[in-house]
Amino acid sequence: MTAHGTATVTPVTRARATATTVPETTGGTVPTGTSLPPPRWAIRLAHLAALTPLPSSLWRIAAALGIPVGFTGDNALATVTFGSWFSLYMIALSLFADGLGLLALGLVRHWGEVFPRWIPLIGGRRVPTAVAVVPAGLGAIVLTAVGVMGVFGWNAPGNMGHPDAPDGIAYWAMTICYLPLVAWGPLLAAVTGHYWLRRHRGRRSRSRNLHRPG
Repeated sequence: MTAHGTATVTPVTRARATATTVPETTGGTVPTGTSLPPPRWAIRLAHLAALTPLPSSLWRIAAALGIPVGFTGDNALATVTFGSWFSLYMIALSLFADGLGLLALGLVRHWGEVFPRWIPLIGGRRVPTAVAVVPAGLGAIVLTAVGVMGVFGWNAPGNMGHPDAPDGIAYWAMTICYLPLVAWGPLLAAVTGHYWLRRHRGRRSRSRNLHRPG
């Protein structure tokens, strides 16, 4: 209190008010801050996870455009022409994979904790932790398993060990483009685990603030 009877606002009281303030919205009430801010390492890992499908997507798009990628014989990648159903499929697959990769950014961004306001009915509401953690966790497990199988089966007779598969520079170009996919699952798992921990700590912090006297 000051000499005039007014309360003095300190950084501590301001932070406490921010943590406990619940604004009114047309869709209900939601907190302005749902968790602690992510550390730099988590942000960097999320960006790396988002970028892992990009090199292989660019390789597929190049093949879909009719650029020779080293396949020979009757292989579909040796005879693909732009505008064919197979080329459109590869482009769509690439865009889909890149879109999935970008979802990792939601684990370190505000829209991964509060639904954007432009979404009907749920816009502005807090994202339940399980809604983000469960699909991201399952995705990390699947991607890790696929990555491990890809490493051990890359040079198998039915894959890059096939006579019609690329060799020389084309082999190494395709291998380098697909290699980042091996890290996609582990990176996503690390970011997902920290997202859950951050949301859990945020709930505990809000609970302590709400029950703190004064």
